[in-house]
Amino acid sequence: MSVPEGHYPENYHPGSDQPDLNRPVHERYPQIRATSGYADPRVTRTGPGPGAGTDQQPERSAALSARVALAVTVVIGQLWALTVATDAWMKGSTDTAWWCTGFSAASFLVVVLAWRISRQDR
Repeated sequence: MSVPEGHYPENYHPGSDQPDLNRPVHERYPQIRATSGYADPRVTRTGPGPGAGTDQQPERSAALSARVALAVTVVIGQLWALTVATDAWMKGSTDTAWWCTGFSAASFLVVVLAWRISRQDR
């Protein structure tokens, strides 16, 4: 399929071996008009509905934020304990390694306890 020479703008350089694939967007998709979108008269309202962006349940949001902060703190603590335990184990200090393992287990139990307390949010 051949395309006439004057069909493209002068500064248009097709990137494909098939010129049909490199037509300008308005030729490839005639159903897309300049008014398809923000200026389309069919669009009467833009954006989210009323009340969007406001906190509908601030107590629940605070509880969820606190739980996320607790979980992040526990994960960081467990990573620290794993690092210290691995270093201690490699140096032959098994007592320190077992204390770090216990710390990691205790922090896991704290997260499980927080999860069990807040059953109504699931």
